[in-house]
Amino acid sequence: MRRRFFIGLTIAAVFVVVYMGLNYFEPGYAVNPSGELSLNHPIEHEMNDVYGYDVWGVSVSTDEANKLLSSNEGRNMLSLHNGAVRVDEEFVQEGRDLFYEETFNNEEFITDVLGILDGPLSVINIGKAVLKARGEGTDNLIVELAEDAVIGGQTFKKGQMIETGLDVPKGAFGPLGMPIKFSEGRLKAGISCAACHATVDRDTGKVIEGAPNADFNAGLLMALATNSTAYFTNTDVDAEKIKSFINHQDWMKEKELGQENYVALPDAEKLEDEVDKALLTWPRGNFDSTMDLENNPSQIPDSFTLGDHPYGWNGFASIGPFKGLTALNNNVHAQNSDLLAQADQSDELFDVEKERYIGVLLQNAPNSNYRYHNSLEEKPSDLLARVDHNRTVYGFNDMIRPPTYPNISLFTPNGTVIGSEGHTVLEELNAISAYQNALKPPSDLPTYTVTEASGREVFDRAGCISCHAGTARTNNRIIPNNVVGAEPSRAKAFKDSVKLLKEPWFYPLDTPIPIPEDAERVKIPTNHLDMDQVKLTLAQGNEGGYKVKSLVGLKFSPPYLHDGGVAVGKDKVSQLGIPGTLEKGVMPDAYNSLLALVDRELREKVVEVNKASKRLQDAHSTGEGHKHWVDAQNGFSVEEQDALIQYLLSIDLEKEKQAEKE
Repeated sequence: MRRRFFIGLTIAAVFVVVYMGLNYFEPGYAVNPSGELSLNHPIEHEMNDVYGYDVWGVSVSTDEANKLLSSNEGRNMLSLHNGAVRVDEEFVQEGRDLFYEETFNNEEFITDVLGILDGPLSVINIGKAVLKARGEGTDNLIVELAEDAVIGGQTFKKGQMIETGLDVPKGAFGPLGMPIKFSEGRLKAGISCAACHATVDRDTGKVIEGAPNADFNAGLLMALATNSTAYFTNTDVDAEKIKSFINHQDWMKEKELGQENYVALPDAEKLEDEVDKALLTWPRGNFDSTMDLENNPSQIPDSFTLGDHPYGWNGFASIGPFKGLTALNNNVHAQNSDLLAQADQSDELFDVEKERYIGVLLQNAPNSNYRYHNSLEEKPSDLLARVDHNRTVYGFNDMIRPPTYPNISLFTPNGTVIGSEGHTVLEELNAISAYQNALKPPSDLPTYTVTEASGREVFDRAGCISCHAGTARTNNRIIPNNVVGAEPSRAKAFKDSVKLLKEPWFYPLDTPIPIPEDAERVKIPTNHLDMDQVKLTLAQGNEGGYKVKSLVGLKFSPPYLHDGGVAVGKDKVSQLGIPGTLEKGVMPDAYNSLLALVDRELREKVVEVNKASKRLQDAHSTGEGHKHWVDAQNGFSVEEQDALIQYLLSIDLEKEKQAEKE
């Protein structure tokens, strides 16, 4: 009897030690594919066009840098303090590791506030699906729901198989871009860049680095979370809707006591249902990255970024290191994965007072330590201060407070800046930018074929080159939407940001994190900006515009246009638009989707199908715009049209450079 007691005691002790060890070391796992599992690993090819230095967005080649480094003046110019970021193989590799593995602690918001693993989509069932798929890999992880649920008016049943769009490379133990770690006694899931900007090739099970995850079902995954209200600003749930869900007694109580003592909050269940209805309209492969209180998700872009500046569908990331790419990467992590960071801006941007904003995001948090109950004892900001490791900004992500905070700038349209302790400012984001610029789409041939070269001539003759110029096939300009003719909602996404817009002051790049109180401040250069272009980005005095997209890697990024609405499957009759492709689990065919981009008759059919869907109308996804036809009505033959599409499918930087030499 005593022996059994001691055995049981020993087992219990071992369990306690293991549990304490797990909590102390916080072990985790993230998929970081080896070169053998990648179809376009960047370190495996020459990168003379990437290596060198970036000085606040100005590129300095290795040869130019070597000359400058021979003098004291040149060495000073290429110092980190003066904004010079050295780009070499080691730095690109660091960026690659961060791209796949780094969450900047967003698993705290994603798991403990949003509740991504607390609804019908359980971590156990995700694990089972991964183990089932890892033998060959998958570009669309299918997961069995763990429980019944009614979400956004739709009924989901236990045992129902859900297409997540998550990608699992061959032999991996988890989805791309979904790092898992053990913390605070539970498994937590976060999101890294790779969830959206890398995909698995369904034929080989290998990773195509930089290709968009075209069927990532972000809207559905977020709707299945238990507190999707945490993303209400990225839908059409505005201040008026929030107020409509607050009962009269709570309003009177707040009015009587004052918001310092009591915060009236909306009915959590009703608000959650309203947000879920919006999220369930998002097309696969789309994400709403703007907090404009409009339900208008845009297509996930590729990460073949070299030469594609300014960045974002409307060119909002236009200043700072790597020609604005670092600002884009900052926006992804400082805004899109922790919406508490906008607490100090909520009154101006959303017409929701700060305390109510924090309370709305936290009142239904699945982790009880993060959940807010309105009472007379504690304000929402007090609760957040107790559990938040950040001391200068709101939010759980690893963020710092720039000199402009709480205002925004063209460099920080979200207000805060991502960065981890122990690093210098922008170090990690710059490394990710360097890696993205090193990415090239997979290519079998070093030069264009005869057909592709003929298509390049058609491209020029049809006038495509007037906008899609240069080796990256973009003139790096923003075109007014009254010219583009696309669905207008996204073009105006930044119109309210000017309320808080200030000049872009920051810190020298050798400034450590945490930021010293006496840290020097520098102004990020803006002398290269065309202010008329900036006005288009911000929709000031106009209806906004869209950036001319680079055409590199089109083979790997259907469907097309900013809303991803130009989608056609292998069958041009039955697989039209988003309803005929992604909504049926059919991946858009690159050739046929490009045909719909340039052939007006096929496009009309695609737009008609999209517009017949109320769900897509609610998400502002129609496939309209870019009416530049290369078809019979404009005098082009079927052969010329085919040659053009073959050329579009083959465009990459190296082939363009080779063609220019010839």
